[in-house]
Order: sequence, then structure tokens, then C-alpha cells
Amino acid sequence: MPGGSTYVTMHHKNPTVKEINNARGVLGLPAFATLTEIKKAYRKKCQRWHPDTARGKDLEKHNQKMQAINEAYQVLLAYCQNYRYCLEPKEEDTDENWWMDRFGQDPLWSSKRQKD
Repeated sequence: MPGGSTYVTMHHKNPTVKEINNARGVLGLPAFATLTEIKKAYRKKCQRWHPDTARGKDLEKHNQKMQAINEAYQVLLAYCQNYRYCLEPKEEDTDENWWMDRFGQDPLWSSKRQKD
């Protein structure tokens, strides 16, 4: 699109811990946030940094910020949407098995964390 900004849509299947932490920082989120809080933070940042609100030479800065905000939002959405929940709890599960079933493969909680 001539004269306009271009946004690259990134598809994150399994974001790394570093990507998740960076995304949290960009959106100004704490360690724990609901999907509603993530969306609210995203919208607030978009209102602040949308290129339509830029004046003069600030346009490039606003474009870069919006690109980072969109990328951060996509990372967090991918993490939340790809999270798998156990919908069939077993009564005989030990606490350790329960934990591993739910968080064992999670990049933030697993003992096999992805190294950057």
C-alpha cells in the first residue's frame, strides 16, 4: 500500500519464554493476566501509538511502535490459544501427575524449558 504502513503478521505456534516476556513488556502486562486484560492493554497501546495520531516526523516512530505492539499481541494470543487444558480429570491422579499433565509441556513451567 503506497504511502501507508505495512504490518507483518507473524504466526507463533509455540512462543518461547523470551518472546512471551518481551510481549508482556511491550504491552505493559504483569506476570499474570487474563485474556480480557491482554486485549485491554493492546487496545490502550493502539490508541496511544496508532500512526493516525502521529504528527510530522513522529510517523515512523508510531509505525515502529504499532508493529511491535501488534507482534506482542500476536505472541500472547498464540500462547493463550494454543494452551491445552485437561477436560477429563482423573480422580486417582497424584498432585505431581496433575501438574505434569497440565504444565509439563508448557514453555514457562516445564523442566524442559526452551532455551533461547
